[in-house]
Amino acid sequence: MSPPSQMAKAGTRLGGFLSVFRFSRRAIELVWQTSPTLTIVMALLTVVAGALPAVAAYIGQLIVDGVVLIVQDATGADPTRVLWLVAAEGLAIAGIAAAQTGLSICKQLLRAQLGQRVNVLILEKALTLDLTQFEDSEFNDRLTRARREASSRPLSLVNRTFGLAQNALALTGFAALLWQFSPLAVLLLFGGGIPAFIAEVRFANAAFQLFYWRSPETRKRMYLETVLAREDYAKEVKLYQLGPLLLRRYREIFERLYREDRALTIRRGWWGFGLGLVSTVALYGSFVWVVMAAVAATITLGQMTMYMMVFKQGQSAVSASLNAINGMYEDNLYLSNLYEFLEDPVRTAGGAETEGSEPRAGIGFEGVSFTYPGAEQPALADVDLAVRPGTSLAIVGANGSGKTTLFKLLVGLYRPTAGEV
Repeated sequence: MSPPSQMAKAGTRLGGFLSVFRFSRRAIELVWQTSPTLTIVMALLTVVAGALPAVAAYIGQLIVDGVVLIVQDATGADPTRVLWLVAAEGLAIAGIAAAQTGLSICKQLLRAQLGQRVNVLILEKALTLDLTQFEDSEFNDRLTRARREASSRPLSLVNRTFGLAQNALALTGFAALLWQFSPLAVLLLFGGGIPAFIAEVRFANAAFQLFYWRSPETRKRMYLETVLAREDYAKEVKLYQLGPLLLRRYREIFERLYREDRALTIRRGWWGFGLGLVSTVALYGSFVWVVMAAVAATITLGQMTMYMMVFKQGQSAVSASLNAINGMYEDNLYLSNLYEFLEDPVRTAGGAETEGSEPRAGIGFEGVSFTYPGAEQPALADVDLAVRPGTSLAIVGANGSGKTTLFKLLVGLYRPTAGEV
């Protein structure tokens, strides 16, 4: 493959990756509409939780260097400044803990409100749909996918967005401290977690595709559970001795889905372990670098302590940030199911009239035809029918001849594909 075509292919993959994030803004808007107050509080607490770790690390350096000076000049040293620094670091750590606790409370309060709001959106959408859509297996797959993840994914995406902002603030402070040591140290800090991140994005997409394409199988399992466990189906199951057959099918579907899950989980776990070792090597390589610099007396003991702490906390922040981006990517994939369902086209609302322009003419079908979605042959074709007021009419025909379809058209559950009722 030529270099331009390789670049084009890479650009396409990057564009596909970034395009998935188009639902992030809508999810954040949804959370804002659910509770503006909690959203603002989470944003403020995120700033506090992101800024204080670098402050605590810097104070830690001052404490160690202050103690070293006191030990070296034991006769006239005053430990008061060091004690004040210890108190300041304690306040910074307490501030971090308070911010994290506040964020946890806000998330718990939002979870219930947001879950209810999204479920109401789905139910409101369901009230606008045609009966033919509910009877369409493909539509039911979309409904199943939307409902399975709808109540958790928007909040998960917003939590990860705030977590990413918090880690970005922390990493900005850590990078400023490491820059004083070496710009290469900043590059080492950020680069160590990238291989594991790339693998996680790849497997997140594979997991979503697995979830998406097996929706029919999931729906079959849910249906079999209903038939086997509900009272209104129990009579037929026992009368026709269908229990063993249905249970065998249920087990077969589970075993097939489990094999797919197991293969993906094993691959994902081992790839994550192998690439995670890269981050570990980068971390301890940076430790060796800092220790050797302290031995050579190019940095103080307090700086060595701070840089080692910054490398360790910074790598955790990088890992958490990349995991958040990966999680946001995965959340956006699942949110596409929700918005795909919510944006499904609906018919225009019917009129409010309770009788026609000529009530004495009764009910009439004029050239009515109806074809079920996906069917090649019409269930009804060019039907003319007149039912006068005060008369009775019996509709007789073989199974599948269109009797039920005709009555559903009559009461407005279906709309004709041709003709007029």
